[in-house]
Amino acid sequence: MTTPVLEARGLSRSFGHVRALDDVDFEVYPGEVTALIGDNGAGKSTLVKALSGNLALDSGVIKFEGDEIQLTNPQQASALGIETVHQDLALAPHLDPVQNMYLGREIMNKGLGGFFGTMNTKEMARESRRAFDELGATVRSLTSPVGSMSGGQRQAIAIARAVHWANKVVFLDEPTAALGVRQTKNVLETIRRVRDKGIAVVFISHSMPHVIEVSDRVQVLRLGHRAASIDTKDTSMEELVGLMTGASTRNAA
Repeated sequence: MTTPVLEARGLSRSFGHVRALDDVDFEVYPGEVTALIGDNGAGKSTLVKALSGNLALDSGVIKFEGDEIQLTNPQQASALGIETVHQDLALAPHLDPVQNMYLGREIMNKGLGGFFGTMNTKEMARESRRAFDELGATVRSLTSPVGSMSGGQRQAIAIARAVHWANKVVFLDEPTAALGVRQTKNVLETIRRVRDKGIAVVFISHSMPHVIEVSDRVQVLRLGHRAASIDTKDTSMEELVGLMTGASTRNAA
């Protein structure tokens, strides 16, 4: 098997007397969708924050493409090609899709224009449209505020932005939550397209049907421990629910 693009060994993190992560292992491979599941309080959010540079650890090792690294902030993760789409999407509702795509990463005009702080809006719009089209994102207008758009369109913009800047790993936290049937289908198809670009996708979800449908592997967290790491083809919704609740057990390696 190839080297994991992102790997964690023995991660631990406590908040006061609560041990959110307890000697957790985790790995994701290029061109693979890894579902990360677990009940509320299992440690999923803590793990994602640690692996995206948003949270310091008490102990453990993180490796990127086989080399040990120290992830101290989200900017460092972004520089490595790691992006996260949080549940709240982190979009600016008063800005349009292009402005959200390039927020904090604006392309400036060359020459005097750039000197005076003017942006190359045409290039940003062109690249944004290309990114949306490449992922099949249904973004009808590049000039309307994203706050006026449907949940599915906003989700597509957030995923397209992450994929545009990521070339190694994308974390998607509950990307199908609160979406309709058609919008959910579009998001799941987008996840497959991202995987097919050779990017590792970490899909955090409470929806077992979606996990079974789109993931290649499933890693289960329970009470701060990794309860299992399974090829999706070798498991079932019933087993995954049992692993999350403790009714079933499996080798976590």
